[in-house]
Amino acid sequence: MTAALFFSQLLNGLQLGVILFLVAAGLTLVFGVMDFINLAHGVQYMLGAYLVAVLSAWSGSFAFGLAAGLLAALALGFVMEVLVFRHLTRRDHLEQVLATFGLILVVTEGVRMIFGSAPLPFPVPAALNGTVTLFEGLNYPVWRLVILAVGVAVAVLLWVLVNRTRAGMLVRAGSTHPQTVAALGVDVDRLFLFVFAFGAMLAGLAGAMAGPLVSVEPTMGDKVLILAFVVVVIGGIGSIKGAFVAAILVGLVDTVGRAFLPDLLRTLVGKSAAATAGPTLSSMLIYLLMALVLSFRPSGLFGGRPS
Repeated sequence: MTAALFFSQLLNGLQLGVILFLVAAGLTLVFGVMDFINLAHGVQYMLGAYLVAVLSAWSGSFAFGLAAGLLAALALGFVMEVLVFRHLTRRDHLEQVLATFGLILVVTEGVRMIFGSAPLPFPVPAALNGTVTLFEGLNYPVWRLVILAVGVAVAVLLWVLVNRTRAGMLVRAGSTHPQTVAALGVDVDRLFLFVFAFGAMLAGLAGAMAGPLVSVEPTMGDKVLILAFVVVVIGGIGSIKGAFVAAILVGLVDTVGRAFLPDLLRTLVGKSAAATAGPTLSSMLIYLLMALVLSFRPSGLFGGRPS
């Protein structure tokens, strides 16, 4: 194993982590503030990728496509909350799970009817294509570095919003004492509306960032949703800081484990056994990490409210 390969995989893990954070941040805000289990968060990630890909191709400008796509994702978040989610916020979690699973099926099939099942072309923006030399032997894609920068910038912005603004104060208060907040004259339903729409936009941003690296197709949000729930559980429901730390951990463990665990097993148990056990164990690592964290901290790394 060379140093270039190791650092390349390390950066890939960080890049996966920030994409998971963008998805999990909206998910943990919705669950922490609204006590709402939204299985349809993955389709919002998928819709973001489709919207930015289509608008970028139509306009010929990635910058326009990204801005218009995020505004469209925000608008769709408002529409979904008003038409669907608002009527489920005071239902039990089982009804929320069933309703949002049904929404996954409806939206996925709707996208398939419009765009087909084949992957939608979403090239890396021309201005951000190519590589940059980090050190001798390691040329790393510029687009992946952009994803890292965007993820860190969003994390800092969210921390400032949650901890240093009046809106963040209301979000934190609404997650723990919604009746008190309502008694003070705050429209809790409107607060929930903006939190949900903002979470949908974050998921759309994650889809837009990941789109050039993965297949933009109707079921692309399924796997990401599972990983995002793992991130939320490890970090602590409702905690933005926990979502960021957990997303980085999950991204690193998943990427580095898949890259190097099979080779490590070959030195321990031989090629034949490693070929069979390596991929299976690699895919299990993040769930073993979750079990380990929950065995010591059942509420996750950073508790259970926005922080």
